[in-house]
Amino acid sequence: MIEKSQLRKILEGAILSHGQPVSVDKLHSLFVTETKETEEGDELPVEAQVSKQDILESLNEIQQSCDDNGFELKEVASGWRFQVKEENAAWVNRLWDEKPQRYSRALMETIAIIAYRQPITRGDIEEIRGVAVSSHIIKTLTERDWIKVIGHRDVPGRPSLFATTKNFLDYFNLQSLEQLPSLQELTDIDLLNPELNLQDVPPTNDEEDVDGVVVAEGSDVAESPESKTENNTENNTESFKEEVQEDFSLVQQNTDEAEAEAEVNTETKSSNDEQAIH
Repeated sequence: MIEKSQLRKILEGAILSHGQPVSVDKLHSLFVTETKETEEGDELPVEAQVSKQDILESLNEIQQSCDDNGFELKEVASGWRFQVKEENAAWVNRLWDEKPQRYSRALMETIAIIAYRQPITRGDIEEIRGVAVSSHIIKTLTERDWIKVIGHRDVPGRPSLFATTKNFLDYFNLQSLEQLPSLQELTDIDLLNPELNLQDVPPTNDEEDVDGVVVAEGSDVAESPESKTENNTENNTESFKEEVQEDFSLVQQNTDEAEAEAEVNTETKSSNDEQAIH
């Protein structure tokens, strides 16, 4: 049996040296002394020096002991990791010469829509945003492993269905999609611009995907926390479309009136010219 003090030291060393989040199952495997093979070929632990509950208790103790430190033990979607506390990041970041990655408004809007409405197609995203989604944005999000294709809609064209990954949750210090703020809690995007330092990028004319749905078998996509309010979101989208349509109608009406006035002025000028000739 391993003493608690030694268990804490082992866990600290394992998490620190791994370089990426470590799950409790992975940590528990360090103490397994006997396993048995299942019919599927997997190995199940039969006997271990410590239990998973012991590991969780030690992790919580380590987490509390970091309160007065410049770093913390954080649980994210992929497991546990040591990281610099947010209030110290501005100084620690100066150790690296490269500037922090800056993301455009369009990219942040796209990843937000995917996070709240997944699984979702590119055509759905374009319908919500009202503009075409750049292929560069989809490529960037895929290369960063923030999104992945988890299936295709069963309609002509079979458009890809996108969903967020564990790396997306890890990046934003989230354990699950349930920790995303509700849409009611989100402030106006214009007020967030100074904080997020977003860049406005002109939209590109990419092709739209076709709608439809079929999720690939074996997909482990978590249900979006806002899926229950989908009808409300759709109503908001329709309301937005109606407002835009009304504005367009008003502009069109003003344009027609201006053209009619210009035509009357032209006819009047022509009549005056004819009278002057005679």
